[in-house]
This record gives sequence, structure tokens and C-alpha cells, in this order.
Amino acid sequence: GCAGFIGSNFVPYFLDKYPTYNIINIDLLTYAGDLKNLKECENNPRYKFIRGDICNRELVEFIFNEYDINGVIHFAAESHVDNSIKNPGVFIETNVNGTYTLVDVAKNFWMEKAFTYKEEYQDCRFHHISTDEVYGTLSCDPKDLFTETTPYAPNSPYSASKAGSDMIIRSYNETFGLNTVITNCSNNYGPKQHDEKLIPTIIRKALDGESIPIYGDGKNIRDWLYVLDHCKGIDLVYHDGNKSNTYNIGGRNERTNLQIVDIICSILDRKVPCKTLNSYKDLIIFVEDRAGHDRRYAIDATKLEDELGWKANEDFDSGIVKTIEWYLDQR
Repeated sequence: GCAGFIGSNFVPYFLDKYPTYNIINIDLLTYAGDLKNLKECENNPRYKFIRGDICNRELVEFIFNEYDINGVIHFAAESHVDNSIKNPGVFIETNVNGTYTLVDVAKNFWMEKAFTYKEEYQDCRFHHISTDEVYGTLSCDPKDLFTETTPYAPNSPYSASKAGSDMIIRSYNETFGLNTVITNCSNNYGPKQHDEKLIPTIIRKALDGESIPIYGDGKNIRDWLYVLDHCKGIDLVYHDGNKSNTYNIGGRNERTNLQIVDIICSILDRKVPCKTLNSYKDLIIFVEDRAGHDRRYAIDATKLEDELGWKANEDFDSGIVKTIEWYLDQR
């Protein structure tokens, strides 16, 4: 799933940091996947792209055998909440059935290798990338945070499918002893994010002079995490996280949707002022809230910080400027 937003930021980072690693990227290239996101990797001899579906067991088995896979970092997922409301079945198929296929093939391959006394296969790691949305919604009390022990309470078909995939990974550790870790992240932002997401939508609509739609009253709160900080957290957990553990990765950057659009419009007013508007904020409109719209997410990343020494390098003020500059460069 590395042609999507987070994966396509992770692969160049990982290849650069670990010069002995080879990465095989299997991606179906659905609407959110784009090989342009990985253009800087396409000539790297340590990177190979295979177009395919993680639900295709025959293909996944071929890849494990052909390339002797000894680790998995599982980014592949359908991830847009609105789309999950319109078509839940696609999310169940990819996020639940696809995850099952991938982890089951990994378990069978590694255990068969380990059974033949090849010690290097006895502790191969399966790292599952998940979301804070599995925890449901929080109150607006700033002391109320998601931790690794927060009970699951998913409220959308998307978050329910991710909760299901998390439970599958957990079961393969508990039942088969597979070396698994799970990371649950807060809302990512940064370069290469698909146009349908909130921050790219605000930037695109503003620059095109179109109405900027905000759900409900705009006071829904999200904790924002710069994508490269997330990649560094994944790296730490994949290499050093404790087997069977879950780690939450969050930026400690809570903002309402209204604050997000206000910040972006103010930056655009300075960088690319519009001759026909006093401010890009004049384009903001409020639309009917979406079904099951969680009020607030916020992650407590203390476990990751204390155990593995992770720390976000970007706060929202610095990260959003880098993000906007990247999108302006693309245009």
C-alpha cells in the first residue's frame, strides 16, 4: 500500500535510512494510489513495485516466495470516511479480508521457514498501520485522550473495518505467536496527500476560487500529525517496539476544522493573495454534517515517547507551511 499518502512518504525515507534494505511495494493503485508519489524511487534497484490486490492470496504467496519476504509494514487500506458511508463493502473487503490474507500468508511462510531450522525467520515482524478512529469519539475535555488501553468504539464503516483488522492482527499474535505490532495514528497531513482529504481540499478550493465546504458547525477537533513524523514513529516501532504491543502516534496538535481553514486561508492570503477577494476565508460555507461524525480525536503518545524516544519534529504551524508550499509547487 505504498503508493498512497503515508506509504509514499515512508518508502523514500526508509530506503535512504537503511541502505541494505530491499522494499517490495504491492499496491492495487485504486483512486488514492498514484505512482507519481514514488517517482524518486522508481530507478532505485532496491525498490520494486508490483501492481496487485492484497486480497489475492495466490499473488501474495508468490511475492513472499519469490522475494523471500522477512518483514511486512502494512499500509494498504481504504481510508476515506465519506466513501465508507457510500460503499461500506469495499472497506470490509480491503481492510478486513485483505489484512487477513496478508497476515495469514506471512504467518504460514515464516513459520514454515522457521520449522526448517532457519533461525532468521523465527522473529519476522508484521507491523500493522491503523488509526485513532477505532477508539470512537472523545469529550471536549483536553485531559480526555486516547491511550493504548482505550476501548474500541468505532462509529463509521471505515473505522469499524480498521478495528476489525486490528483484532485480526492481535489474534495472530495471541493464537500463533506471530511477531506483530500495531500503530494507531492521529490525522496525518503533509506532501502527497490525496485531494479529497480536508487540508488538500481547502488549499485546492481556495486557489480555484471555489466554495470551501465545512461540515456542521466546523468545531470538530482533530489531532494533526505531520506525515514524516509519523514515518519516523513507524520506523522506531517496526525496529524496536515490543512484540504484541500497540503504540499510539499523535502530534499533540489539536485544532478544530474552523481553525484549520482559518490558518490555511491566512497563509494563502500572504503567499498568493486573491485579487477578487478580501480573503480566501470569504469562500467558506457550512454544509450538512456527515453521518456519524466524531466530535474529537486526540492521542496520548506518551508510551511511544517514553519507551522508544520518539518526538514530533513539526508542530502544526511549521508543518502546515511546508505542506502548503509543497502544494503550491505542484500547481
